[in-house]
Amino acid sequence: MNWQTRDIAPGLYLVATPLGNARDITLRALDLLAAADVLAAEDTRSLRRLMDIHGVPVGDRPLVAYHDHNGDRARPRLMAALEAGQSVVYASEAGTPLISDPGFDLMRAALEAGHACTTAPGATAAVAALTLSGLPSDRFLFAGFLPNSSGKRKKALAEFVAVPATLIFYESPKRLGAMLRDAAEVLGADRDAVVCRELTKKFEERCAGGLSDLSKKYSDETPKGEIVVLIDRGAGVQTDQATLDAALQDALTRLSVKDAASEVAQTFGVSRRDAYQRAMALGEN
Repeated sequence: MNWQTRDIAPGLYLVATPLGNARDITLRALDLLAAADVLAAEDTRSLRRLMDIHGVPVGDRPLVAYHDHNGDRARPRLMAALEAGQSVVYASEAGTPLISDPGFDLMRAALEAGHACTTAPGATAAVAALTLSGLPSDRFLFAGFLPNSSGKRKKALAEFVAVPATLIFYESPKRLGAMLRDAAEVLGADRDAVVCRELTKKFEERCAGGLSDLSKKYSDETPKGEIVVLIDRGAGVQTDQATLDAALQDALTRLSVKDAASEVAQTFGVSRRDAYQRAMALGEN
């Protein structure tokens, strides 16, 4: 198909690209890719290949690589194009720009400079996995990638213990087993979870079970491809007053009364007001 070029206004356009299946591109995204004065992409090879599939020529237009390692160098060139009244289309490697994607600084710089900015929405791995998971979708929290080290990862997971929403994480195949093991320890071994892999691709996989069971499955198995981990909402940690007091006393050695109460309330799923009042009482003793 030869795509028809249509004029578009100057400004920055964020274009979502397919997760795997090239036919998941939107017609509007193809319009923008065909019409842009300047093209930018996290991976220029992926974007060029996608455009070739759909008959959208790059022609003699600039195709600028913009990723985590060159953003500071590439951004001035793209900002100069915007200043010159050109249209700039930025495409992620797969999925929606700015969702665990380096386009954030470009978008923020364009907004701060007063340029028109808009998006052509499309595929997002987090939402695609949520729809496939079978877990509650009325409320969810996207938490991106967790820290690499186990200690920092457990500390981050503790923040989500009492969150009344389905939790969504991106994860590296090499760290999947360790991440699930830490999640089982912090969030609860029997808490329901789903691992989605290679969404929309030939080897798409959905694996559901308790966190403990999934951690065992992936402890000796290193899957390939893009991974999304979804964890069902929890009811908070049920604990006694002695445990809460011990946690508050420990937190008070490091934090102010307000921050200590907030940390313990979040970890154990109790009222911040109650935790604050108890922290005040403990601080007076």
